[in-house]
Amino acid sequence: MKKRLLSIDALRGFDMLLISGGGTFIYLLGGKTDWTWLNALSEQFEHPAWNGFTFYDFIFPLFLFLAGVSLTFSVRSGLAKGMTKRQIYRKAFFRMLILILLGILYKNAPVPIWEPGQIRFGSVLGRIGLASFAGVLLFLNYNLRGRIIWFAAILISYYLALFLIPVPGFGAGDLSFEGNLVGWVDRNFMPGRLLQGTYDELAILTQFPSLCLTIFGTLAGEILQQEMEELKKIRRLSLIGVGCILLALLWALHFPINKHLWTSSFIMLTAGMASLFLVLFYWLIEVQGFRKWAFFFKVIGMNSLLIYLGYRFIDFNHTAELLFSGIYSITAEKWHEVFRAVGALLLVWFGLYIMYRNKIFVKV
Repeated sequence: MKKRLLSIDALRGFDMLLISGGGTFIYLLGGKTDWTWLNALSEQFEHPAWNGFTFYDFIFPLFLFLAGVSLTFSVRSGLAKGMTKRQIYRKAFFRMLILILLGILYKNAPVPIWEPGQIRFGSVLGRIGLASFAGVLLFLNYNLRGRIIWFAAILISYYLALFLIPVPGFGAGDLSFEGNLVGWVDRNFMPGRLLQGTYDELAILTQFPSLCLTIFGTLAGEILQQEMEELKKIRRLSLIGVGCILLALLWALHFPINKHLWTSSFIMLTAGMASLFLVLFYWLIEVQGFRKWAFFFKVIGMNSLLIYLGYRFIDFNHTAELLFSGIYSITAEKWHEVFRAVGALLLVWFGLYIMYRNKIFVKV
């Protein structure tokens, strides 16, 4: 059984840093200077209106990918400890239910319990729970080749469905905001409130392509655990990553890259990028032995669920303003929101560091 890899925890922490304030900090730098490169970087931290891609679109897919990588280690660890498949299924199932409920709480707090039509049931945490449960089922019942077939079959089926199934009033192959098949399914079969009104990017149909990222993560996790030279693992993952990106760009000529619809080209692009990011962290930390710099990210990655929920229910920006505004008040007012964001990040990190030192890790 392979030991826990620091590179995976660090990459998860890097991802959560961007989710929990790091991305906002970079976005707030936009327009503060005349530096073209900084303004261009800031623009990478807001989602495109429809088709297109920015780095901000990559953050959630990366987490789904890492969920797949991680579950290969946890499932094998469970099997090594004598757990049966049924016990692992049950554990994954209840974890999924808890994440779905936490996701509903996150998206709706205070939850309008007596008005279920106003509850948004689609959520980031719910999607992670569903994808992880599906990933466990496939990992325990299909080998590497079998999961590759599932990965390809789901993405191709999703592609064909959106182009061949006619939507009443719009016809088949309409990928517009109003006329896409995803929205029609959501409007007719998804209970509760839809985020975008005509559809919800975290509702029904988009569950299928998104879980492919977790399936892809199980492929990467299995490669990392194979008995082979480290550089061979890196070459293999690098080739897979580059291949996915090239295929995504080719596919996008007909099926545009679109996070709102979680198009198959978007999945291929982010899967390839996630593979290359894993290669970079794995090479630096596990192969080259540069481990000290990763501690900053590890502290965040070890309590990723806690910090995600924490940013929803705790106003770190307000606390940072109370504690630090006396220091940055001498700067131009346009910079205050930037320093406030930095202060919030510092509070979060040191809070997580205290928990890390006391071995307090919140997991589901």
